[in-house]
Amino acid sequence: MGGLREVAAPFVVTGPSGVAVRTRLKCLTAGDEEVLRLVGAHLGALASRDLKARCTDGLEHDSESWAVRKRALTGVSSSRWAGSITKATHDQWALARRGQLAHIQGLEAGVRTIAHRLSLPVGAKGTRRVPGGYRSAHEWFHKTRRLRVLEDRLGRVRADRDAGRVRVVRGGRRLARTRHHLADAGLTAAQWRQRWEAERWFLQADGESGKRFGNETIRITPEGDVSIKLPAPLAHLANAAHGRYALAGRVRFAHRGSEWADRVAANRAVAYRIHHDTGRDRWYLTASWQIPPTPTVPLEAALAHGVIGVDTNADHLAAWRLDTHGNPCGEPRRFAYDLTGSAPHRDAQVRHALTRLLHWAKACGVKAIAVEDLDFQAEKTREKHGRRRRFRQLISGMPTGKLRARLTSMADRTGMTIIAVDPAYTSKWGAQHWQKPMAGPTRKMSRHDAASIAIGRRAQGHPIRRRTTPPPHDQSDRAGHRTVQADPGTLGREETRPRIPGPRTRCAPPDAARTRATRAPNTVRGARSDQEWVQDSLLLTE
Repeated sequence: MGGLREVAAPFVVTGPSGVAVRTRLKCLTAGDEEVLRLVGAHLGALASRDLKARCTDGLEHDSESWAVRKRALTGVSSSRWAGSITKATHDQWALARRGQLAHIQGLEAGVRTIAHRLSLPVGAKGTRRVPGGYRSAHEWFHKTRRLRVLEDRLGRVRADRDAGRVRVVRGGRRLARTRHHLADAGLTAAQWRQRWEAERWFLQADGESGKRFGNETIRITPEGDVSIKLPAPLAHLANAAHGRYALAGRVRFAHRGSEWADRVAANRAVAYRIHHDTGRDRWYLTASWQIPPTPTVPLEAALAHGVIGVDTNADHLAAWRLDTHGNPCGEPRRFAYDLTGSAPHRDAQVRHALTRLLHWAKACGVKAIAVEDLDFQAEKTREKHGRRRRFRQLISGMPTGKLRARLTSMADRTGMTIIAVDPAYTSKWGAQHWQKPMAGPTRKMSRHDAASIAIGRRAQGHPIRRRTTPPPHDQSDRAGHRTVQADPGTLGREETRPRIPGPRTRCAPPDAARTRATRAPNTVRGARSDQEWVQDSLLLTE
């Protein structure tokens, strides 16, 4: 086992701390849409100006500068709009800083890998953990140039981080670059401009507990009436009291609607965001609020009824149910999803696969689902995997973070516990110890199915490796101890089978005191029906 890294212990994943539900704003008049566009454009311009000021402050920012910016925004909007804008600005700046740090770490990993491979002779063999030299002098030469490019880029990013500079694009850098590739994106200049402006609008407000219906800026009554507090320059557009504009349509939340209504009726904080989908020409409203975290169930209690091991792949989830002793029960299950197409389609595919998984787990009576604690952020670089472009595309397409967050949130509603395990060697050892033994004439076993068994056993604390197989000639105790998949604390786990009198064991039956004529014959066909072999309830496989 030399050279293997230490495997981390499994742990119970904490539940979600917030809820977000979305619904469509229907029955809007032309006047309603025009007011929403004006308000969004006006507040979006203020948000862009505030973000620029925050980026200019850099590391010198303090509470006093925050107060100055908020007072400047209050005069051209309102105090609550100003608070929402400044909070969103700080969140965006902090997100940019985290992304900047991740970019630096990726560049450092690339520089280390290339420098190591350049230090080796051309054609030097590598190992599974350490890459070797480059295959040709031509590749070695181009990698020297690549190393200089990465070093220059790393120096610039480090200088920006030390100075507190971040690169932020309101509306998204990807959409900004799409402006130069409209034909590839299938957009016209007018369509791109409309989408760009909609993404830069600002129509979101934080909630306040104790205020009427939980939000004074975007207010929604329990009946579904929506009204917006207009900024000061647009107060002349108000059609309700106190400078508010009431929309014509009503909203209704199909998902968690009763929970939202209870919060609104109790005047508890609810944050709202209004978004315009230019592709469908629809308006949407998103409501979000915080929830108390669900108490974490102890690992032993979660595993009391067995566990379902789930192996995450690029196009499906491979799952298998295990009992409390780590034995695979029933047949493996697969829950496929298609991650091609738009982001809403991919998100819907993931949610549908997880819904089927949770329904199956509930039908099995299992209270725990084991998944791998995957993170491919450091595994996607071209410097690490070289020309294995297809493999890099494979791991880049696996929705590990989104799937983990979705599964945790959905399992919390069904009372299911999610257990995260170390992903080290699960696919390799699962295929080595479980793929062939679990295969049969009517069952096709794959590495993914075997990996799901390994994941479930690791969550239970069992070793992935199966125990020694039975003797090859007759699988009895004559050549050694039996193989029983049982808990380490089970009595008699390592003992031989009890000797049951009868023709199988060739020993004296319990009626040995009788005459010879009443004894059971030596042939199996003539054995009495009460002299039967009794199999222990534990399975013979691990």
